[in-house]
Amino acid sequence: MPVTRFEDFPANPIEKIFWGRTEINAASAHLYFTTGSAIQHSLHLLKYKGRKEIGIYFGRKMGAALKQSGRFNQCEIIIPIPLFITRENKRGYNQAAMIAEGISFFLEIPVECNAIIRVKETETQTHKSRVQRWKNMEEKFKIRDPDKISGKHILLVDDVITTGATLEACARILLGIPGTRISIACLAHTVSA
Repeated sequence: MPVTRFEDFPANPIEKIFWGRTEINAASAHLYFTTGSAIQHSLHLLKYKGRKEIGIYFGRKMGAALKQSGRFNQCEIIIPIPLFITRENKRGYNQAAMIAEGISFFLEIPVECNAIIRVKETETQTHKSRVQRWKNMEEKFKIRDPDKISGKHILLVDDVITTGATLEACARILLGIPGTRISIACLAHTVSA
């Protein structure tokens, strides 16, 4: 598997995505994602074929790496990027929540799947430019219970990061809650083949 080791390095390519956009304590993606790769195939099985155990497996690999790096050990709660309710109902689960569950095993912090909700369905981000991705994510998320996460260092988790628009939209809303801090962990980072 094409491991990045980004978790060990400040100013890594994932952290640089958010520079000048939103305040992030630390960020990482565990694997490189390229078209036609084993990672793409694994993510397809996780997202569309009901293979939840793939998310948990990779989440545990990520969790071990994040813990060993020491840069994510101050996180107090894990929040997976939510799916819109109809998409999650159709799929039967949220793939980011499966990854978060695996990470939680090693970081020994709780996963809070209901802290933030997606209030509007979004079009797929796959073929959009960076600006189009950001516009697609505007006002798509809402905090359910701000008091539950106030003052916490949150580890925001997603499956794949390309431009960071989805994560940025969630992070901005979460950072509006007093005392919150955000770190980010993604399973894969898209790179050109």
